[in-house]
Amino acid sequence: MKQRLFIVILIIACGTLLSLSQQRDPNFPKELSLGVKAGVNFPNMALSPSVQQNTWIGYTAGFTMRYIEEKLFGFVIEANFSQRGWDEKFETDPYNYRRTFNYVEIPFMSHIYFGSDKFHAFVNLGPQLGIMLNDTYTANFDVNNPPSFSERNKIKESYSLPVKNIFDYGITGGVGVELRMQRHIVALEGRYYFGLGDTFGNHKSDVFYGSSANRGFTITLSYMFRIW
Repeated sequence: MKQRLFIVILIIACGTLLSLSQQRDPNFPKELSLGVKAGVNFPNMALSPSVQQNTWIGYTAGFTMRYIEEKLFGFVIEANFSQRGWDEKFETDPYNYRRTFNYVEIPFMSHIYFGSDKFHAFVNLGPQLGIMLNDTYTANFDVNNPPSFSERNKIKESYSLPVKNIFDYGITGGVGVELRMQRHIVALEGRYYFGLGDTFGNHKSDVFYGSSANRGFTITLSYMFRIW
């Protein structure tokens, strides 16, 4: 079901771009911009069986390319380094555990904008692919021999659980504003990622048999230079 939803979104995005490219106004001044971006993630994971999680901050940075094809419409392709994972909440025990997955992520999004020559508001939406670079954790206990927790909902097997899928996919979208100064563009964007792929095994015999998908908000600041 998740794979089908992703394929449907990808087909819709590609079909929309193709349709608009065939109907483009030849007199519209096209715009190509290249830039860099950096910001913070507020990641979590949709884990089933559920795990209580703290809000924590990861980092993201990367490169962006934007091509505006039509009035009010364009598309964006990015290549970003992004930290995801979960920070487990311990209500009564003096323990901490954080699992961090470092990804290279490539979103391919439609870009809808409106505003004046100096100021734009915009919406980005589209599919995203990711590949995990590495997997790390921090904990103040031995994950291979966990202590006896007073909280009954702790899943001891999860702390040393190996990653099964290094490839990730999902849907991402956000809203933002940008200031345009001749060829220079500065943009602030808030975005949400809805992962559809499971990081761990999802068979009935697996620890997270229901779901282990990445989710989370991202806030970034971008600088772009308009090539033409």
